[in-house]
Amino acid sequence: MDSAVSDPHNGSTEAGGPANVTTRPPSTPEGIALAYGSLLLMALLPIFFGSLRSVRCARGKIFSQEYINLLLSMYFFVLGILALSHTISPFMNKFFPANFPNRQYQLLFTQGSGENKEEIVNYEFDTKDLVCLGLSSIVGVWYLLRKHWIANNLFGLAFSLNGVELLHLNNVSTGCILLGGLFIYDVFWVFGTNVMVTVAKSFEAPIKLVFPQDLLEKGLEADNFAMLGLGDIVIPGIFIALLLRFDISLKKNTHTYFYTSFAAYIFGLGLTISIMHIFKHAQPALLYLVPACIGFPILVALAKGEVTEMFSYEESNPKDPTAVTESKDATEASASKKQEKKEK
Repeated sequence: MDSAVSDPHNGSTEAGGPANVTTRPPSTPEGIALAYGSLLLMALLPIFFGSLRSVRCARGKIFSQEYINLLLSMYFFVLGILALSHTISPFMNKFFPANFPNRQYQLLFTQGSGENKEEIVNYEFDTKDLVCLGLSSIVGVWYLLRKHWIANNLFGLAFSLNGVELLHLNNVSTGCILLGGLFIYDVFWVFGTNVMVTVAKSFEAPIKLVFPQDLLEKGLEADNFAMLGLGDIVIPGIFIALLLRFDISLKKNTHTYFYTSFAAYIFGLGLTISIMHIFKHAQPALLYLVPACIGFPILVALAKGEVTEMFSYEESNPKDPTAVTESKDATEASASKKQEKKEK
């Protein structure tokens, strides 16, 4: 799990590094605040909109680092274009005029013939989707040629939003186990070794969001970056999206657990950034995000007497996240409580 990392010495040479390394001028407090604030905002956008869209969703080195980076660049070039196109398509549809000549297309691959024919790929799209794909391709070429941090972030945000939208947990217990396991994983690889930080800084791929701390001094050519791994967005994000769908299943016209977990994410990421800035050392973001994103909603459930419903909630059909069900025990418990209130 990529973690929230930044240059721990704020532009100066790291301890134990070569003595002849050129040092960067220290970033200003305003630039650092802008970088961290931008990372926080960028992390919140895919979680918030990905959660909303998830409700409607249908479902040792052999090569040198240069060759590995080239392979990753081509891989993420293709995936990034597709992800960005899927991300901007709902927004772009609002800008097409009513008389836009929109035609429907279908990409169909089958295997076998007759009664044994089996669909391998069946994808329907239209002219508007092709326009979005063209716009996304421009960003892809920009990223491939320049590796600019803005193009990197556009791809990173698209990957994060699609991840939160399309990757579904079917119950809260599974989410708690997943986050708990990755909590231990993240802490070990950041504090126990330098692998996580090295990978985050070495590979040229949109696996992280970055924002320059020296933007105010150097403009768009700034190069002293604070960064946040996509895993620290997507993993808590799919849990927050699950709580939104749980809110909807309660049919109370409130999103209490979603907003609680969303606020918990803001608190956890803000705490990560604060500690990282104070101690000048990379931090495992899940160390702070997991307790907050799990703990806050559970406390709310305890206060509302809905812990049983929360942990009994399960999506009945993975292909239709809005079709939800509660276990028999949870239903009976809820009915019993209502009966008790009526008797009183």
